[in-house]
Amino acid sequence: MLNSQQLSDYQRDGFLVLENFTSHADCDALLTRTAELVAAFEPPQKNEQKSIFSTLEQEQTSDDYFLESGDKVRFFFEQDAFGDDGALRQDKFDSINKIGHAMHDLDPVFDAFSRQAGLDEIARGAGLTEPLLLQSMLIFKPPRIGGEVVWHQDATFLHTEPSRVLGMWFALEDATRENGCLWGLPGGHRMGLKSRFLRAPGGGVETITEDGSPWPENDFVPLEVAKGSLIIFDGMFPHGSAANRSAQSRHAYTLHLVDGICRYLPENWLQRDHKMPLKGFN
Repeated sequence: MLNSQQLSDYQRDGFLVLENFTSHADCDALLTRTAELVAAFEPPQKNEQKSIFSTLEQEQTSDDYFLESGDKVRFFFEQDAFGDDGALRQDKFDSINKIGHAMHDLDPVFDAFSRQAGLDEIARGAGLTEPLLLQSMLIFKPPRIGGEVVWHQDATFLHTEPSRVLGMWFALEDATRENGCLWGLPGGHRMGLKSRFLRAPGGGVETITEDGSPWPENDFVPLEVAKGSLIIFDGMFPHGSAANRSAQSRHAYTLHLVDGICRYLPENWLQRDHKMPLKGFN
């Protein structure tokens, strides 16, 4: 349960850091399972289509492998993972940007981690009446090629009416400025929504600008946290991260929740088959 001071801080800033929320052993267990999934994954051959995830180039906007991943477990590479010859520049595990987006429902290890004790109470304390787990991502931020994540709001991509989205970001390793920790804009969740990322009528997705004013770059602050920490943030909270050019990875696991009493828009990019409805923590 969040205490009154934590709730006040969250409502003021749009985010809250909960240190030592998860044990190092549980973090390591999730990383071990991740390594098993990656080992079983066969990357595309040199001449085959590769699914790249980048917030700079947005190549995934016309990638069906990405757009149909809402109820699957799929693997997405870093933009700089491949050389000019089409081969991986470094180890497969250190070439992936993320795995998404339904491990919390499809993999028993991720399911247990995602529904650990306390998360339901935190979600309700943060304002969700009926918390539903929508999306999960294992974010690698690999050494040397971990890509920049530009300033954004999660509600851009996962919108409800009324807007009620919650992010849960678990540090599976220490997150520092050197290896690309999160940066956020305290109080920025009250600025309104900047843009919408929607399915286009003719296929693919398109970005609709709601507010074209620039982000106040100088007001963002680093959210450096130790392994086992949990950061929760409002769906309207602006955040991002720098590229990781260090030799140290920055693995994190992220859950995104929506409120079951709100309408999840059918034009959101992430959709599920009706045979896999959203579930809560129980």
